[in-house]
Amino acid sequence: MDKGQLAIDPRGLIFEAYRINGITGPDCRTIFLDWALGLAAGTDPRTAIQSALDHYAPRHPAHPMTEVLREGLAQADRPTRRGGARARDRG
Repeated sequence: MDKGQLAIDPRGLIFEAYRINGITGPDCRTIFLDWALGLAAGTDPRTAIQSALDHYAPRHPAHPMTEVLREGLAQADRPTRRGGARARDRG
């Protein structure tokens, strides 16, 4: 597979992370953040993360990037609080 061949990873950041020998979880988190911030406008992060997992996890189940992607997917599934009574009570 050539770098950038996966549509959700045009810069090949995730691809390269899987190629780095001895890469650590913190290194993968940094790469993941750069990748996530570089997603094209309108891209659903959850769908993009799932695509990366579908592509890489079967071949690399114990890789630190696989774990980071799984963590990212779990975070994307969590509901977020936006405003509400607490925000009004502070002012």
